[in-house]
Amino acid sequence: MKRVLTVITSLTISLYLHSQDLPSPKNSLTIVFYNVENLFDITNDPDTNDEEFLPDSPKQWNDEKYKKKITDLAKVLASVNEREIPALIGLAEVENQKVLEDLASSSKMKKGKYGIVHFESKDERGIDVALLYNSEEIEILDSKAVPVTLSKEIQDVARDILYIKCKIKGDNTYHIFVNHWPSRSPNEQESEIKRITAAITLRKEVDNILNFENNARIIIMGDFNDEPTNRSLFQILNASNRRKNLNYRDLYNLMFDAHNVSGEGSVAYEDNWQMFDQIIVSQAMFTKGTTYYLTFSDGKVFRNDLVLTNNAATGMDVPNRTYIGDTYNGGISNHLPVYVILKKDGK
Repeated sequence: MKRVLTVITSLTISLYLHSQDLPSPKNSLTIVFYNVENLFDITNDPDTNDEEFLPDSPKQWNDEKYKKKITDLAKVLASVNEREIPALIGLAEVENQKVLEDLASSSKMKKGKYGIVHFESKDERGIDVALLYNSEEIEILDSKAVPVTLSKEIQDVARDILYIKCKIKGDNTYHIFVNHWPSRSPNEQESEIKRITAAITLRKEVDNILNFENNARIIIMGDFNDEPTNRSLFQILNASNRRKNLNYRDLYNLMFDAHNVSGEGSVAYEDNWQMFDQIIVSQAMFTKGTTYYLTFSDGKVFRNDLVLTNNAATGMDVPNRTYIGDTYNGGISNHLPVYVILKKDGK
């Protein structure tokens, strides 16, 4: 009994210390990115290849499974910061406006009074990126879909990049980019040019902003299907972990050290962690003052029992997937969410 009490006491202290580290809700703002892995409704869309997720498919995707996934996703997003519901949520692998509306109106999410920014992309399976925003804290000033145009030799289409210009709690203007870059299929080397094209496209958009506003507050989030040290992110986008001798065009990858130093990751492949899901920011996001800011160590991977399951064969905790092949696993996603909490110095 003494040992059980010790464990419970240690856990209580740990949770208390974690809550002590979190800023007050009035001086903070939580931003999350989550690849929700095939969030499809159960209705056939004749314009996309969504047949894999229908009631009569081998997966037998039905209303019960769909509602469970919506409920579980809402639980995860509401759990990222125990003190406040996220103000901005970037999402990847959502089928359409309906699934976003269902998620936003679920019991755990509806208090956020979320608005939706979403454009249909040319992805053949119909999966898009989107942004949910707390309409009481975020004012949308502009939004657009930025097309990623692959060369004619490549028989494929790439998902659009979502751009949003907004104000947060009446504060400064922020520029948000939500990404889901091309996958590594059939392999990393052959598909690299697609992600480099996406990186060039994104870098041009970033430069167009910085050319007119050197101190622009830019937040880039997404599933990049590349690691922080891969050419697309490190060289083309110019996102690194450099902290000294910088200029305003240098971007900082908040997940760089979490992966390369601490060994964390957002996806597990062959029992290795990879950091495909990342949050990258401009230098202005580190400026303290009267506005929201970050520190270099603020990029986090969200991990708890909702999003993880134990692989009995390896003993490793891995993302808890909805399906393994065509077998229903009952989990949520093959990715873990990544997040940051913006801070503002109290008066």
